[in-house]
Amino acid sequence: MTKKNKNIIIGLIAIAIIGIAGWFSFSQNKTTNNKKSHIVTVGIVSSTKAKQDIWDHAAALAKKKYGVTIKIKSFTDYNQPNSAVKDGDIDLNAFQHYAFLKAWNKANHNGVVAIGRTEINPIRLYSKKYHQLSQLPSGATIAVPNDATNESRALFVLKNAGFIKLRPGKDLVTIADIVQNPKKLKIKEVSADQCGRVVSSVDAAVVNNDFARPAGLGKKETIFVEPVNKDSLQWVNIICTRKGEENNKDYQAVVKAYQTAETKALIKKYYGDATIPAWDVKF
Repeated sequence: MTKKNKNIIIGLIAIAIIGIAGWFSFSQNKTTNNKKSHIVTVGIVSSTKAKQDIWDHAAALAKKKYGVTIKIKSFTDYNQPNSAVKDGDIDLNAFQHYAFLKAWNKANHNGVVAIGRTEINPIRLYSKKYHQLSQLPSGATIAVPNDATNESRALFVLKNAGFIKLRPGKDLVTIADIVQNPKKLKIKEVSADQCGRVVSSVDAAVVNNDFARPAGLGKKETIFVEPVNKDSLQWVNIICTRKGEENNKDYQAVVKAYQTAETKALIKKYYGDATIPAWDVKF
């Protein structure tokens, strides 16, 4: 064998080795990427045993039926999960309703979209002076939260209770949008965390669920429950992702794994009638 032929053979062997190594590297990377694509991180706020059990069930089903691994990341406040989704730090989040998402997108130039409903948590009108709506007198004082989103929701509660009529065609309303108030109710605006505390000093108050229990408010003090209808659609909680990722099969699998009869049973177990599964509700 001449020196020239020997060098050619050595060169061909080197090329073959490099090619094989490259193929294995590509194959390994492809496998790794495929594996990663089946891991979906879901952001929630303030994980509780109830939330954890519900998502554990969804995760087990997602893994078994769709080959998708769900990882839960818990956040401490409502300002973080949407930014984390938009920035790609997490894949999905499940902590907000449509109204919150709409307001966040408006303030942050969009980027997050809803891909599935979870539940709705109806809020209530409480009173320690009266036991029925019909007992509320003309000129009664009713406390409502003073922040834009919660005040709007409270006013829709009063509308559905039959006390007031609101300017049509608006999702977010204020006291200025009350067009009829036949009982001449006096609407008192207070911070959301104070509504439960002032119930004793007013005739009634619309109190967010987060503040009702700490204030000792329950069925005994409830005189009206927010109905599930077209007015309350904007308060339905949702699973969200980045804009453009709505049709991601792994993300859709997470939604399907959550929206089951078993999830409904767990919601009933932990929350009773305080939370209503909303993915198949007709609004």
